Amino acid sequence: MPWIQIKLNATNENAEQIGDMLMEETGALSVTFLDAHDTPVFEPLPGETRLWGDTDILALYDAEADTDFIIEQTKLSGLLAQGFAYKIEQLEDKDWEREWMDNFHPMKFGERLWICPSWREVPEPEAVNVMLDPGLAFGTGTHPTTALCLEWLEQLDLSGKTVIDFGCGSGILAIAAIKLGAEKVIGIDIDPQALLASKDNAERNGVAEQLEVFLPQDQPQGLIADVVVANILAGPLRELSPIIKSLVKANGELAMSGVLDTQAEDVANYYRDEFHIDPIKEQSEWCRISGRKQG
Repeated sequence: MPWIQIKLNATNENAEQIGDMLMEETGALSVTFLDAHDTPVFEPLPGETRLWGDTDILALYDAEADTDFIIEQTKLSGLLAQGFAYKIEQLEDKDWEREWMDNFHPMKFGERLWICPSWREVPEPEAVNVMLDPGLAFGTGTHPTTALCLEWLEQLDLSGKTVIDFGCGSGILAIAAIKLGAEKVIGIDIDPQALLASKDNAERNGVAEQLEVFLPQDQPQGLIADVVVANILAGPLRELSPIIKSLVKANGELAMSGVLDTQAEDVANYYRDEFHIDPIKEQSEWCRISGRKQG
């Protein structure tokens, strides 16, 4: 079953009260408290205020949960400072993740793209190989949304093209795009830890010089690309649709994932005014929406 997780920063004094509110008023399936000093700092969005508290709250929801409603209820509770920072993430499917962690097998996407752990022999040295060790932090190809995007990239002719990975996470899509022939890739993410992970993985794969990474507020003005891939969530894909559409050149290609089958048509409708949308591709309840921008 697919899940999403919402992360909030709190203090020892208010964490339990916030947790109770999330369970009772927003339908959280579980709430976990972590020592903020033992977890990576997550960066606020522009205009947000981080509490710099000592406790991080992780609330688990069904992936169909209305995240806008959850955040609005949290605001109305008055338990957090105005403009508080939060982070919404897909969770790796634990069955996929366990299979990958237990077996450490290289995984093939399409006809020529492999994602390989660094300590395993590469099955096809002449193929396109991305070396990426398994982990839970940002994605390794095990989640259906990542797999759908990798398969889509593998089918494109990326030779000499510029690609934007919107929500780059581990950099897996950005690195794959470079290895598939892209001349330049720009990774954008709201989390500085993701940018560090992307650059580190690019270094491991010998493609760091072709990858630039930016926080949204730091990205160059007028940024535009031949190909854009955005593996985030349905809510941001709707909310940020004007920005995402503006990143794609005329006749350029766009693929989006992080969308459930029950959400796909609604999300696609936000893009039909500027894109010819392909048939929606589904895998394990998750979908990929792709299309070409009108000339």
